[in-house]
Amino acid sequence: MTTAPTRPARGRRRAPSRIERAAGRAAALQRPRVVLALLLLLALTCVMLLDGYLRAEVGGDQRVRTGASAGDVPDDVLNGGPILTFRGGEATTLSVPDKTIALTFDDGPDPTWTPQILEVLAEYDVPATFFVVGSMVSRYPGIVQDLVEQGNEVGVHTFTHVDLSYQSDARVTREITQTQLALAGAAGITTTLFRAPYSSETDAIDNYSWPVYQRLGEEGYTSVFVDTDSDDWKTPGVAKIVEWATPEDGEGASVLMHDAGGDRSQTVTALARYIEKMQAEGYTFTTVSGAMREAQAEEAEQAGASGAAVPPGASGTAMLQAAHRAATGTTLYEGKALVAAVAVAEWTVPALSAGLVVVGVAVMGRFGMMVVLARRHHRQRNRRRFSWGPPVTRPVTVIVPAYNEKECIANTLQSLARSTHPIEIIVVDDGSTDGTAQLARDTAADLGMLNVRVVRQENAGKPAALNNGVRNAAHDIVVMMDGDTVFEPDTVRQLVQPFADPGVGAVAGNAKVGNRDTVIGAWQHIEYVMGFNLDRRMYDLLRCMPTIPGAIGAFRREAVLGVGGMSEDTLAEDTDITIAMHRAGWRVVYQEHARAWTEAPGSLKQLWSQRYRWSYGTMQALWKHRKSLTDKGPSGRFGRVGMPLVVVFQIVTPVFAPLIDVFTAYSMIFIDFKAALLAWLAVLGVQLVCAAYAFRLDREKYRYLLMMPLQQLAYRQMMYLVLIHSCVTALTGGRLRWQKLKRTGEVGTPAGSAG
Repeated sequence: MTTAPTRPARGRRRAPSRIERAAGRAAALQRPRVVLALLLLLALTCVMLLDGYLRAEVGGDQRVRTGASAGDVPDDVLNGGPILTFRGGEATTLSVPDKTIALTFDDGPDPTWTPQILEVLAEYDVPATFFVVGSMVSRYPGIVQDLVEQGNEVGVHTFTHVDLSYQSDARVTREITQTQLALAGAAGITTTLFRAPYSSETDAIDNYSWPVYQRLGEEGYTSVFVDTDSDDWKTPGVAKIVEWATPEDGEGASVLMHDAGGDRSQTVTALARYIEKMQAEGYTFTTVSGAMREAQAEEAEQAGASGAAVPPGASGTAMLQAAHRAATGTTLYEGKALVAAVAVAEWTVPALSAGLVVVGVAVMGRFGMMVVLARRHHRQRNRRRFSWGPPVTRPVTVIVPAYNEKECIANTLQSLARSTHPIEIIVVDDGSTDGTAQLARDTAADLGMLNVRVVRQENAGKPAALNNGVRNAAHDIVVMMDGDTVFEPDTVRQLVQPFADPGVGAVAGNAKVGNRDTVIGAWQHIEYVMGFNLDRRMYDLLRCMPTIPGAIGAFRREAVLGVGGMSEDTLAEDTDITIAMHRAGWRVVYQEHARAWTEAPGSLKQLWSQRYRWSYGTMQALWKHRKSLTDKGPSGRFGRVGMPLVVVFQIVTPVFAPLIDVFTAYSMIFIDFKAALLAWLAVLGVQLVCAAYAFRLDREKYRYLLMMPLQQLAYRQMMYLVLIHSCVTALTGGRLRWQKLKRTGEVGTPAGSAG
């Protein structure tokens, strides 16, 4: 064992390097980036919840009790007219004057039927009152604006079309207030008219609904019921709708029709015939406010009061002022904000749905391609006649970069001591402060390893440590491994055999998670076996391997030096040099039988740090080598095939994949619970099948797959946030130094086989 000369001891504190200064700036930006990632996920969740709420899929959309008594309701109300007010705090009903029709429409606005109904009303110069659902108003504000500008009236029909009779006071307030805000944002008005969903004539008021009308009456609302119901929602035919909407014996009536809630083509056709018929019989049409003014004028005349009566059928601004009020102040701005938020939701959720369909198809296609190519790769490389060429038996150099690896370095050297292939070992101590270098020397001495050299350097990062090792290597093949990794006895021999092919410049080994009995370890074990190794088999056959893992990889020394060594330009020096070797014309392959055992992070914080470095470093490497897209010839294969695959499947789809879970939850709550659950289970089943096949290829135990459903629910969400964090970092700039993960040294020297 020899020791390379060390640099002179530092007698004074040195100034921070450029990399360290950049690292400090990047570290200072991490917390805002994490917050931004969380806020983005929260915003998308809120958009989905808002969209579901607007579609009125949640919260009692039908009456939950029937046959309630009406003992608390005054007889005058039960037997009174369809217009209920609380003038002076006392319940009072008004009837529509004779030969007068207060035409009302419920459940709109609807983008298909409401405009057609407005066309009919405009053709006959007839006003109407539309009791609108707030969620529909916020989705189609332009229709409401047209409706009001045409001279029609609007009233509140709740925000989600819920039966208010059995709701809490807070829910009642919310339903009314939100509808008023929607009207303010859509047309700049509020209204004093109200019609409860599922209401009919006043004799249907019961002890559950009466307190709601009392409360709203005290707040200044006029509740509007019906005298004559067209029952157009039953689609009985045009003739029946006209017949059922006709009052008896010249009486006035509040007539109910619908402009939403289903196919309203019969209503549109019947409306024109109905207007013509009623006008021919001498009826005039007015709004609810117009009917109220006429009724009040008649009452005044009958009581001998003074004042002029409003002419029947009158309409216009003066009359509309009785129900409509201009929205001002915070109500107006909150209403506009609501409409804007709904517009975002209306665009985002469908776009997200379409995007997730594309992502889902792409992910399923990738799974299929991975399985097919992995099977082909396994059969090809495990054939008896398969050979890379003459066996590689010459010695190689194993480089072990180490920074504060006292917990693991002894296990690493012990595993290398059992190597069946001749090796020299270079431990590059990157400015460790925990005695790693001395421990490495002591371990080598204890084991009688004369082939170990310890090279010390000031802390400069992993790429610099690896380059130092390459410069000091005595052999033309170098194996690179992490200081927390252990090799099986046959690992090095298996790893270097592909170099029998003179076109091979680098070989990726099979990284295994050693501490897989923890939750995080089990998650990473599944990911390593299913994702990384299936991926590498696929990329190997496609000749566009994107990454030689830092835990286990082998290189031709001349190839490493030819591309400038390990670069410090990115956090993913392994991905960086792999792409560089592709572009230099070297072939990069995967050797599944060369296994290395590494220690997974022991906490979520450590896992976040690791994956952040990986994902951000990958983005940096892809951006650095973006010109590979235009490379020509064999060296351009990575740009033509590998670059698009990595961008799509390691950056784009992972960002959207976790949203599938969020969208599944949305579908379960707002759309169809059973169908959404079955779809999610089907996707999980496909993933389990792929994972099981990957485990079979690697001869792993299937029991770890029991953790996969939880991994899909929790692990993917964390990876989503990590990727968002990385994307934000990429946009804002900044770098991080070689981050040291806390190790326990629990991954010992492995047995000769996986398992």
